[in-house]
Amino acid sequence: MPEGDTIHKIARAIAPRLEGERLAHFLLQDDPGLKLEGRRVDRVYARGKHLWIDIEGDLIVRTHLGMHGSWHRYAQGERWKRPARQASVVLSTERDVFVCFQAMESECVRADGARARGQRHRLGPDLLGDRAPDGGEIVRRARALLEPDVPLVDVLLHQGVAAGIGNVYKCELLFLHGIHPLRRLDHVADAQLATVYREARELLQENLGPHLRTTRNAGDGGRYWVYGRGGEACHRCGARIEAATLGARRRVTYWCPSCQS
Repeated sequence: MPEGDTIHKIARAIAPRLEGERLAHFLLQDDPGLKLEGRRVDRVYARGKHLWIDIEGDLIVRTHLGMHGSWHRYAQGERWKRPARQASVVLSTERDVFVCFQAMESECVRADGARARGQRHRLGPDLLGDRAPDGGEIVRRARALLEPDVPLVDVLLHQGVAAGIGNVYKCELLFLHGIHPLRRLDHVADAQLATVYREARELLQENLGPHLRTTRNAGDGGRYWVYGRGGEACHRCGARIEAATLGARRRVTYWCPSCQS
C-alpha cells in the first residue's frame, strides 16, 4: 500500500499537466454515466493517502490506491500498460491521458457535500501538509479515538490520528524509538508519542524526492532498518530481525527483539 509520500509525489507529478486543463474524456468505473467532459481541472493535491482532484462545478474526484492501485500517464494514442477493464478513473485532456488502475476507493462527490466533509473529518492532520501538525493535537486524537490497550502497530496506521503513515514507516519508526510493536497506547507517554509523529513527518519529507525511499543513510546499501528484513541481522545490534502479522489490520510487522524489547 502506498505511503503518504508516494501520494504527494503523484500529486506533484500530475498537477502541472492537469491543472487548468479541460477534460476531453472522463470515466469513473463506479459511475459510468457521469459526464464531466468540458469541465476544467482546478486543482490536484494529496491529503494523507488520498489523491483529490477538484473539478469545475464544485466537484471532487477522490481516489485511494489501497494495496494494488496505481496512477499512469500516457500520451494521447499511446497503448496502456494495463487492461482497460482495470481502469477505475480516466481523465483525458488534449495532450495526456491519466489513468488510475485498480483503486481501492474512487468516487466523485460534491465539494460541499456530506461525503466530502465526512472524509475530511475522518482524516487526521496530514503529516506532509504545508504546516507541521501540532503534536499535542495528534496525541489528543490518539487518546480520544482509540482504546488504551490498542497496540502501537494499529495506532500509527490509524489515519484518523494522523494521515500518511503506512506499513514501512510504521515499522521503521517503532525501531528508531525502541518501541515494541505490541506496546499498548497507554504505556507510551504523550511526549514520546508526539516525538514519533514529528519524526514521521521528517522521514516523509526526506523521501519526497526522486530517489528510492530510505530511512537510513549508512552508505552500505541498506535502505531500511527493519522493514522487509525478517531473519537478517539488525544493523544496530546484530540480533535477528523478527517478522509477524500483528495488529487488527493484519499487516506484516518487522522489529528487532533486542532493540525493541
